Amino acid sequence: MKPLTALPPRAALATTALALAALTAVLALTVLHGGYFSDPVGLFGWYVVGWALFTVALLALRRVPPRRAAWLIVAGAVAVTVTGLLGPPRTSTDSYRYAWDGRVQSAGVSPYDHAPQDPALVRLRDPWLFPAGAACQGPDLARVPPGDGVLHCTRINRPAVHTIYPPVAEAYFLAVDRLSPVGARHKPLQTGAALISLGVTGVLLVILRQRGEDLRKAAYWAWCPAVPLEAVNNAHVDVLGVLLAVAGLGLVASRALPRRAAGGVLIGAAIATKLMPAVVLPGALSGVRRVRDAAAVLLPAAAFTLLSYVPYVLLSHGSVFGYLGGYVDEEGYDDPSSGSRYSLLRLVLPGTWAFPVLLVIIAAVSLYVMWRGNPRHPWSGALLVTGWSFLLLTPGYPWYALLLIALVALDGRWEWLGIPLAGAAVYVLAPTLRFHPSLSTIAYGAAAALVLVMSGVRRRAAAEAVSDPAPPSQH
Repeated sequence: MKPLTALPPRAALATTALALAALTAVLALTVLHGGYFSDPVGLFGWYVVGWALFTVALLALRRVPPRRAAWLIVAGAVAVTVTGLLGPPRTSTDSYRYAWDGRVQSAGVSPYDHAPQDPALVRLRDPWLFPAGAACQGPDLARVPPGDGVLHCTRINRPAVHTIYPPVAEAYFLAVDRLSPVGARHKPLQTGAALISLGVTGVLLVILRQRGEDLRKAAYWAWCPAVPLEAVNNAHVDVLGVLLAVAGLGLVASRALPRRAAGGVLIGAAIATKLMPAVVLPGALSGVRRVRDAAAVLLPAAAFTLLSYVPYVLLSHGSVFGYLGGYVDEEGYDDPSSGSRYSLLRLVLPGTWAFPVLLVIIAAVSLYVMWRGNPRHPWSGALLVTGWSFLLLTPGYPWYALLLIALVALDGRWEWLGIPLAGAAVYVLAPTLRFHPSLSTIAYGAAAALVLVMSGVRRRAAAEAVSDPAPPSQH
C-alpha cells in the first residue's frame, strides 16, 4: 500500500475527498454528542478521531495538484464549518455573554456599566438567558439573586461581574443583536462566526495566491477541527480578531506605506476585539530598519485601538476595562505558584521566577523577529512569537489558539498545530480527571517537543540543501 504522500493525483484527490467526508461526519457527531459535563473522556475521544482524519486529509492533499486544490479547500471549509451549526454551544457559555451584551446595547445601556445580575437590567431578561423555577437546572447555570421569591439562574458565566470584552467585540455583539430575529437565541452568533470563519479561509487564499505560494496551506485553517468547534459552535469572538489580524498582516507584507498603514489599522481593530492579537505586532515589524516603516504600522494600530474606546468612554459611567483585572487574577496569570499557568517553566524554575523569565524569553524572541524576520512574510515572525507565548503561558482555553492556526496556514509550519490540540486536552479533560497541572505539563510538553524536533529537522534539511545543492537540470 502506497503512503498518502506517494499517491497518484487522482487517487490523492479521491482520498482527500473521502477523508473530508469522514471528518465532516465525525465533527457533526462531536457537536451532537456534547458530553463536556457528562462524558468528557468520550468527548475528547471524538476530538482525537477528528484530528486524525484532519491529518489524513492534509497528507493526501499534498499530492493533489495545486490547480485543483483551491475548490477542494473551499468545499471542505464549507462542509466542516456547517457542522458547528448543528447544535447549541457545547463546551463554552461565552456566547451567552455576547448575546446579553448585544441586547444591553440595543436598549441604550453601556455594557460596561452593569453586571448581568444587576436588578437595573431585570427588564431585559428572558427565559432563554435567565431560566427560572423548574427550568433552573444544569451544571452550566449560575444562580442569581431572586428578588421575587422565585429561584432564578442564568446561562451567562460570571453574572456578578462586568463584561471583559473590548469595543470592537462589543460593536460586533450589537450588530448581531440588531440583525437577529426575535427569539433567535444562539444561532445568529454561530452563523456570524461561521461566515467570519469562511472569510478567514478566503483571505488566506487571496494572500497565498498574491504571494505565489502554495494554496494548499490554507487547509490548515479551513479543515482544522478546532475551527468549527470553537469558532462556530461555541461562537467565540476570537475568530473576528483572527480575520482582522490575518488581513492586516497581508497588507503589512507590502512595501507601500499606505498599505502597511491600512494593515496597522486592521491589526489595531484585531487588538480591540480580543487583545490577544497584540502578539502579532513583532511579526508585523519583521526586518524593519527605518523608523517610518515601523511607525506606519504602530501608529495606526495604536490610534485605532484607542479611538475605538472613545464612544464607550463617553457612554459609560464606569471603567471600560470591566472585569479584565479580575480575570487575570482568577486565571492565575499573576500567581505562578498555583494552577496550570507556566507549567513548562515551572518544571525547571521556582514558581515565582516563571513570569519574569517568560517576559525575558518573549522579549528576546520578539527582538529576534523584528531584527532578523522577513518583512515579506510577517506571519512567520508572528507565528514564532505567538507559538512560544502559548507554550510558556500554557493557557487552558483552546479557542485562544485560533489565531495560531491561521498563522500556521499562512506560514506552513504544521508542527505548531500541536498547541491547539494540547489546549483542547487541558480544557476538556482536566476538570474531570482532576490533575490539571500535570495534564497541562504533559499536553503542552508534547506540543513543545514536536515543535523542537521539527525545527531541528527543518534546520538540518536547509543546511543540507545549502551544502549539497541539486545539480542543474539537463535539457
